[in-house]
Amino acid sequence: MLNPQQVDMSTTMKTVAFICQKGGTAKTTSAINLAVVALSHGHKVVLVDLDPQVSASSWSDLREDSEPAVIAPQVPHLDRVLAHARENGADLAIIDTAGRTNDAALAAAKAADLVFVPLQPSLVDLGTIKATLDIIRMAGNPPAIAILTRVKATGTSQEAASAWLAQHQLKVAPVVLGERIIYQNAYARGLGVSEAEPQGKAAQEIQQLFELTCQQLDMSTRRNAA
Repeated sequence: MLNPQQVDMSTTMKTVAFICQKGGTAKTTSAINLAVVALSHGHKVVLVDLDPQVSASSWSDLREDSEPAVIAPQVPHLDRVLAHARENGADLAIIDTAGRTNDAALAAAKAADLVFVPLQPSLVDLGTIKATLDIIRMAGNPPAIAILTRVKATGTSQEAASAWLAQHQLKVAPVVLGERIIYQNAYARGLGVSEAEPQGKAAQEIQQLFELTCQQLDMSTRRNAA
């Protein structure tokens, strides 16, 4: 856990929020796995769980490692939690939200330096994008990128969804998260996929997501790197 006596006030904490106004789009999966990879690169990470189902917190309870620190505040306390994390040396905060929780999604988007919008390449998921974009606009239009998740190994749904999102002025990440059982298996063990299967394709996907995050936030992949 973060030690209040080890404060690095020079740290400029970056905040990433995962929002989408639909459940089951791999927001929690993306958030916890991004946190684990960021930790492995030396970053001090706080994972903020705004999902009423506290899925990230439940995953944390299964971990033998106390990192990343997972906090499940009420939405009105989000700013205070982030300020405390910053004061105590965190350099990356990752906010997980639930689907159809406008207050949490709006608060997360307002606090974010970068918003990721995970969604499956399906008509059902794409149909929710207007509500998500409305929240991003209400939050002041922070940078936002869609991440296609649970993508099948075959078919053209990925290409069609990317084209549709581009028409709606939402940038699409070059990395996609495939439909892989290791994501569920790792969660059930309190692990990230990079811990459960370091050489696997899922670990490669999350590493690419981490590198994209660093690029978008102008943040080194390794903390305190020259």
